Amino acid sequence: MTDKNVFGNHLEIASINPMTGFYRNGFCSTGIDDAGIHVVAAVMTDKFLNYSKSKGNDLISPNTNSGFPGLKSGDVWCLCANRWKEALKAGVAPPVILEATNLKALEIISLEDLKLNSVK
Repeated sequence: MTDKNVFGNHLEIASINPMTGFYRNGFCSTGIDDAGIHVVAAVMTDKFLNYSKSKGNDLISPNTNSGFPGLKSGDVWCLCANRWKEALKAGVAPPVILEATNLKALEIISLEDLKLNSVK
């Protein structure tokens, strides 16, 4: 089965630099192993990165053990749907790339909220 985006079309690649996705294949794909549901393709902002760090998820600092490069503003990353929704409520949700956001995101986030916060 091929992953679909929030419009029901073929899921587009989110980023290969940095390589993103739960499976580190560039796509916001998900599966049974992905407890965090990393399905929202988002363009990182300093506000969101600092917010995430304050919540205990440091996406800024590199982790050489896991090969994680650390993120900066402008990088595209597949975020956990619940974290993005939490950031939305806090007023710091990063903009979303709808074509690269997995259909599974709609189980947690409304399409309207995603559209209102999409890359223009």
